[in-house]
Formats: sequence, structure tokens, C-alpha cells
Amino acid sequence: MSIEKSTSVPSNQNEITLKEILDAFWEKKWIIIIVTSIFAISSVFVALNIPNQYKSTTILAPSSNSGVSGLSKLAGQFGGLASLAGINLSSGGSDDKSLIAIELIKTWGFLEKFIKEQEIQIELFAVEGWSLHNDKLLVNADLYDESQKKWVREPDYGKGIGSEPTSWELYKELKDRIEVSQDKNTGFIKLSLEYYSPKLAKAWLDKLVLSLNSHIQQKDREDALKSISYLQSQIKQTNINEMQAVFYQLIEEQTKTLMLTEVSDEYALKTISEPKVAEVRSTPNRALICIVSTIVGAFFSSLIVLIRTYIIK
Repeated sequence: MSIEKSTSVPSNQNEITLKEILDAFWEKKWIIIIVTSIFAISSVFVALNIPNQYKSTTILAPSSNSGVSGLSKLAGQFGGLASLAGINLSSGGSDDKSLIAIELIKTWGFLEKFIKEQEIQIELFAVEGWSLHNDKLLVNADLYDESQKKWVREPDYGKGIGSEPTSWELYKELKDRIEVSQDKNTGFIKLSLEYYSPKLAKAWLDKLVLSLNSHIQQKDREDALKSISYLQSQIKQTNINEMQAVFYQLIEEQTKTLMLTEVSDEYALKTISEPKVAEVRSTPNRALICIVSTIVGAFFSSLIVLIRTYIIK
């Protein structure tokens, strides 16, 4: 009877110790130094070529609306009749207007209208930097020809893209530059806009707040006028005194809303802290770019050494 002998290799012979790894790093130290240096030097060039951008910030608060309380009191009594007139008495508070403003500033339609009104298509899409010395925007000649004043981008008709930027492209460019948030405790709204030129960042932010207030103000004015017109027509069609009294009360409240839309430009949002022209760049963080790139280079070079030493062999 024959006895088979085990030929398995002890497991400890296949294990890699920390000392072996450190020895491999030391033996191939020049690979690690060279690769890490390449990453570090490259990150310096990349960081220096990223244009500075500046952020302008404003703090806003929901504007008080004295006409809201009157509508709220009527909501329980005449909500059904008001809905027939197209009036929503349960909403319309200043908090609701602030929420509307926050969501409105993210929408394609509103920002598209803002871009067209301010005529900032070139500044949004073709500019790639700003010169601090002569306060001049640097336009990408591959996108827009300043001398001929026309778009020269290479069109891609397969994707439906022509020389001029599309409405969606302009919307994305502006939306990505805007940050908006609301403090749940205070209700204050923080609105920021980032751009190459600190003066334009501040100017656009001012106009953006004005446009938000104007949009909501105009919408409430139109709704109030439509409601008043409808209620007046209903008064003429009924001979019931009680119904007429209800309609007159609703007209009174809508008239108050109409008056409020004429009082102030800060209809929905009131400025608590005005935006300023930034003196210090917000991006890029060049030091962080260099540090992270150097760490990635050291990790990548160490990985190369381990692969060459253990996996390939």
C-alpha cells in the first residue's frame, strides 16, 4: 500500500510582508519620485491655466405682505366661492413667494428670458477668462469672432447644434453659475453668482433679484386683475344680496393685493445684505489642486511598483 505525500506549499511562503513592500518601494524609488514629480509639475501648469472666477453673494428675506392676512381670514368662509373665481385664498403668503422665487430661479424658462433681456449670450458662452489689468473679458475666437461680430463655432447638425449656442446650452451655463439656499430656521435666502469678472457677477446678481421680484409681482398683478374682472361680472349676474356682499369682500382683498404690487420693487424678496464686487477669487483653489494631484501621483507610482514587483513576476 502506497502513501501519497503532500506537495502543497506552506501558506506563509505566499504571503507578502510589509518589509518586502517597503523594500520594493525603496528599490524602485526613482520610479515613484519621477512619476510623482510629473504629476506635481503638471498640476502646477494646469492650476495656473485655470482662469480665476469671482463670487458675488446677497442675503434675501421674504417680503412681508399685509394683504395676505385678509385673504387667509376669508379662506375658511368663502374658499369655495373664491375657487370659482380662480382665487386661491389658502396660498399667497410671503413664505410661498420665497419658495416660488427659489424654484423659479432654477427653471429653464425664467433664465432663458433673463438671458435674452440682458443680452449676455456672448459673455455666458464665448468668454473664457478676464484680464485684471485692463478689465477686459477674454473671448474664445473659436466660438465667437469679435471683429465680425458673429458666432463661428463648428456646427454639429447631427446633434442639432449650430454655430450659435442653443437655448439649453445658455441655460446650463447660467444655472451652473448660480447657487441658492434657504436657512430653515431664519427663512433667509442666500443667493450667489460666480463669473470671471467680479463686476459682472455683482451686476448680474442685482438684475437677477430685480427680475425675480418683477416676475412674481407681474404674475400677482395679472391674477388679481383677472379675479376682480370675474367677480365684477358675477355681481352683475346675481340679485342675492348675501352673494354680492361676498363678492365685494373678495374684490376688496384682491384690490389690496393689486395695490401691494405697485408699492415696491422688492415685492417677493427683500434685500438684507447687498452683493459686493469680490476682491478675492472664489475658484480655483490652486494649492488644493497641486496637493491632490501630487498625492494621486504618489499612489499611482506606488501601484505601478507593486504590479511590476509581485503581479507580473
